Amino acid sequence: MSTPQTNTANRPVIGITIGDINSIGAEIIIKTFADNRMLELCTPIIFASNKTVNFYRKLVNENNFNYQSIKDFTKLSDKQVNVFNCWEEEVQITPGVINEIGGKYAARSLAVAIQCLKDGDIAGLITAPIHKNNIQSQDFNYTGHTPYLRDSFKAKDVLMLMTADNMRVGLLTEHVPVAEIAKYVTVENILQKLALMKDSLIRDFGIDNPRIAVLGLNPHAGDDGLIGTEEQKQIIPAIKQAKHNGTLCFGPYSADAFFARGMHEQFDGILAMYHDQGLIPFKSLAAGHGINYTAGLPIVRTSPDHGTAFDIAGKNLADPDSFRQSIYSCIDIINQRQRYAENTRNPLKKMELASE
Repeated sequence: MSTPQTNTANRPVIGITIGDINSIGAEIIIKTFADNRMLELCTPIIFASNKTVNFYRKLVNENNFNYQSIKDFTKLSDKQVNVFNCWEEEVQITPGVINEIGGKYAARSLAVAIQCLKDGDIAGLITAPIHKNNIQSQDFNYTGHTPYLRDSFKAKDVLMLMTADNMRVGLLTEHVPVAEIAKYVTVENILQKLALMKDSLIRDFGIDNPRIAVLGLNPHAGDDGLIGTEEQKQIIPAIKQAKHNGTLCFGPYSADAFFARGMHEQFDGILAMYHDQGLIPFKSLAAGHGINYTAGLPIVRTSPDHGTAFDIAGKNLADPDSFRQSIYSCIDIINQRQRYAENTRNPLKKMELASE
């Protein structure tokens, strides 16, 4: 028997937010699901409106993309894409233009999708890109999806984790001005992010004893205090404490040499101190196949590793590879969480069965 989170073929029901309606979000969604083989993996629900989806389907001239409109989850189809209508009013769509309209409907799509997650109607969420400025309002006063999701699900903390193949880069700080980064580099914050990364690597990625590398903040990881003291005062003590707590973590490593020498291949996870320190090498090495995962939430959320790309919006140039990978990863993590829950349920009973 199917549940609201799975279809009749036991495939997960995956929610997809439209993102900024003037960005490349709708394009990459339509291009991805124009391949009907994607429906063999999941039942997709796009949170948007018929008119928005139809506008972009005509724009990219994709006749293989088929969808139905729904207003409740009793009408789900696993034979085609489902569009959950979040608004009915006429909305002017202007691809490539950054305006209040794009942000308003991106926020509405996200809010409805999150409520559906809370209600158990969908098993996971993929978010198309938003513009961090035009989405600001009384309801969305955040620097991005990650802190918004944290508060929506009342999580103590979350970790922005970029993944591609076997490379996983987490961030100590996310969208923080460079001038303010150092004040967030504390023993407490590092320990919290390391704990989140370790738990996610075990529960979400199936790695029993993950090895985690920690990058330094300063050039050459401080050169023993010659170029900054954060390594000696905060990072090294945090690594020692984490090891004492049972986490296999190492460092701090100089960020430039770490990636240049291929050391990232020796670890299951890497904790970078700030946004560009982690994302520049990640995006360079991932080559368009990386995704963004929010670790620490009770639900599974992924997204492509790129932004709104207003410069190419509406020109049928957007590459859907990262978005497609976001779907694969979302499904993989949902399945891995289920396996982990089954394997860790009632361990005493399993020990008894093994001894018989």
